Amino acid sequence: MRNNMHSNSISDLASANDRGSAGRTPVNQQKPLLLCLSHLRWDFVFQRPQHLLTRAANSFRVLFFEEPVFDGTSVPRLEMSQREHGITVAVPHLPHGHTPTENMRLQRELIDDLLAVEGQPAVLWYYSPMAMSFTSHLDAPVCIYDCMDELSAFRGAPPDLRLWEHRLFSKADFVLAGGRSLYQSKRTQHSAVTLLPSSIDTVHFDKARRNPAEPADLANIPHPRIGFFGVIDERLDTELVGKMAALKPDWQFVMIGPVVKIDPETLPKAANIHWLGGKSYKELPDYLGNWTMGMMPFAMNESTRFISPTKTPEFLAAGLPVVSTPVADVVVPYGEAKLVAIASTAEEFVAELDKLMDGSRESWMASVDKMLAANSWAKSWARVEELIRSVMIAKIEVATNEMRATRMGKPAEAGRARAFRQVPVGAREAISMTPGSTLAASGKE
Repeated sequence: MRNNMHSNSISDLASANDRGSAGRTPVNQQKPLLLCLSHLRWDFVFQRPQHLLTRAANSFRVLFFEEPVFDGTSVPRLEMSQREHGITVAVPHLPHGHTPTENMRLQRELIDDLLAVEGQPAVLWYYSPMAMSFTSHLDAPVCIYDCMDELSAFRGAPPDLRLWEHRLFSKADFVLAGGRSLYQSKRTQHSAVTLLPSSIDTVHFDKARRNPAEPADLANIPHPRIGFFGVIDERLDTELVGKMAALKPDWQFVMIGPVVKIDPETLPKAANIHWLGGKSYKELPDYLGNWTMGMMPFAMNESTRFISPTKTPEFLAAGLPVVSTPVADVVVPYGEAKLVAIASTAEEFVAELDKLMDGSRESWMASVDKMLAANSWAKSWARVEELIRSVMIAKIEVATNEMRATRMGKPAEAGRARAFRQVPVGAREAISMTPGSTLAASGKE
């Protein structure tokens, strides 16, 4: 649906949702509430959720609700804290010893108490289908499922994750797929799936091209340096890293990222493999700018079948040639466009790295910059914002037509009046006066 609403139209459509709650004063009448339910912690690794939601904070009060911490507290509580860009992070702290059902009940009580203060959300934004177990009763004008991974394929995934995802598909107004492979997998499970692949903050990673200062923990590592950054878990082929290091003892393999879900003792150890731990998003350009090449040695297994690594365009924006295992969403489009070299074995990896190390980068950089120019996280968020706006307008129009039909003595679908009540009264008038909207054409309700 095409519309010509002003930039503040989402607030017109949704912020008055709090005003419709009797006996409660909205926390912020200028911005509606976006409640995000995430399996990832805000401070873990700066990636897709942070890129999108920091931009969403221009239009919404963003409340980021994390998975619980079981720390022996005697009384369930929410730890609330603020982050940059006005993001509020809520962490449930739960006692030990409860059953999964009791934990769901406790989280439901905590989130209900929180919303009694914050106001009802205008947008429900899910990263974790498991959050449906304690939020299925919540309602909002817009519900989004941002599917950035096939979580059911990850090590330790809850056995009932697929069930909750199925219920989330029924609840969501639209689904965002974080890559081409995920899009192909999910498009048959929901009527409104949008491909929203990994994007790039070009300005941030361009700093790596400007001869940044060398981080202290790189100072004693010789060149050439072959680097990886990201979460180090079952998706990384650590055996492949060890074999490459053995084949090229004069090359240095620098690994940046937190180690999770695997035993650090199982990581390959060699004089030319350097495990430097996690680094902040702010620090990454300094590291990439002091590496010779990049690598993405992902394991080829079920956990990587649907991944679309955000680090692919980040390596490229840093001006760093990179070799990857044949992950589907790397092969297409980056491999096919000759922007990323593809290799399956340690021997192939070092051969490709050798070629790239000796080759000219001028034409490659021109092709990289041309592709990156078409993408940005700002553009990605603009697409999502337009989807949110369209859903709100569509619900108003459908519900308005059915209410008219009811007044004329014609049957209306059950539940449409409820959908209409969810949208602010003031927004109905604003939309009806907006040039280009179908309500404007049919007369103000």
